[in-house]
Amino acid sequence: MSIWKFLGLAQEPETESAQKPASAETETVRKIVAALDRMEPARARYIAVFAYNLSRVAHADLHISPEETRAMERIVVEDGGLPEEQALIVVQMAKTQSRLFGGTENFLVTREFNQLATHQQKIALLHCLFAVSAADLSISTKEDNEIRKISKELLLTHDDFIAVRSAYREHLAVLKKPQKPQR
Repeated sequence: MSIWKFLGLAQEPETESAQKPASAETETVRKIVAALDRMEPARARYIAVFAYNLSRVAHADLHISPEETRAMERIVVEDGGLPEEQALIVVQMAKTQSRLFGGTENFLVTREFNQLATHQQKIALLHCLFAVSAADLSISTKEDNEIRKISKELLLTHDDFIAVRSAYREHLAVLKKPQKPQR
C-alpha cells in the first residue's frame, strides 16, 4: 500500500470516483443535511456547514452558553430561512457534532463552506460568528482566536477580519479593563 493511498490521497479508479460526491463530505455535514431533507440539497448543505461553524466558535472555550445557543438559533432562523423548530434541530445537531468531533471536523467543514460560499457570504458568516460569541456580552480570547482561524481557512484577508471584528470591539475581553476586586 502506498503512503498516498494510506493517507486517502491516492487517485481512485474511475468507477469508484463516479459514485462519490465531488466535495469533501464529512459525517457531520451528512447528519445535519439529513435533518434538512425537505430542502434543496445544496441549500441544506450550505446551512449545515454554516450552523456547524457557529457551534465551532461557541464551543471554542469548551462551553456553549444558553445565550450562545439562542443566538445560533436566531441566526439560523433569520439567515438560514428555516422555521424555528427546524433551526432548533439544526443547532442542536451542530452543537453535538462540534462537541464530539470538533478537533477532526473543524477544518473539513470550514473548507467545504469556503467552496460553497461567495465572498459576501463569508463576510456575513464572520459577522454571525462574532455575534454568537458576543451573545454573553464577552468575546473570549479563545473565541476571537477561533474566529481568526476560520477567517484564514475561508481565505479572507486580514483587513476583512479586522473590519468585521471592529464592529464587536466593545465585547472583546482582551480590550476590557480588568475589574477591581470589591472589598
